[in-house]
Amino acid sequence: ITGVGFQSDWSWFKARASTTGSSHRLYDAVRGVTHHLRSNTTGAETTDTELTSFDADGFTIDDDGNGSINDNNIAYVAWNWKANGSGSSNTAGSINSTVSANVDAGFSIVSYTGDGSSLATIGHGLSKAPEMIHIKNRTDTDSWLSYITVIDGSLDYMYLNLTNAKAN
Repeated sequence: ITGVGFQSDWSWFKARASTTGSSHRLYDAVRGVTHHLRSNTTGAETTDTELTSFDADGFTIDDDGNGSINDNNIAYVAWNWKANGSGSSNTAGSINSTVSANVDAGFSIVSYTGDGSSLATIGHGLSKAPEMIHIKNRTDTDSWLSYITVIDGSLDYMYLNLTNAKAN
């Protein structure tokens, strides 16, 4: 697929109409093209060969038979974001992370391993605190936790994969 206008570092795929109930598929350059998460489920990270590369003006997809981002006669949409490639080590926090950041766009992809502490900090590579953060445990079946300050100015949270209202 070409015509994106840049090499994507994060791509979100979704079937526009499907009788198979296809999930949202999220891929990024930090974790690599063979790993995806599903934003509408609690599922852990999955490994596959559906997205094969992020390219200079788009991406390359394959069909591994799982019915996800390249089924015959199904219309798809792909949203794409530019960060800064596969990421680099970030030690600006109590937990080290790997970060790919586009400071001008205020967007970053962060991967880290939690340490179980209740007051951990994680570097994000941006010049100011983000207004929206989505967090997903990649190894277990947990909900997506989203922190947002843009709704009413206070720090709110909600679950990306649920229909619950925001909470303070």
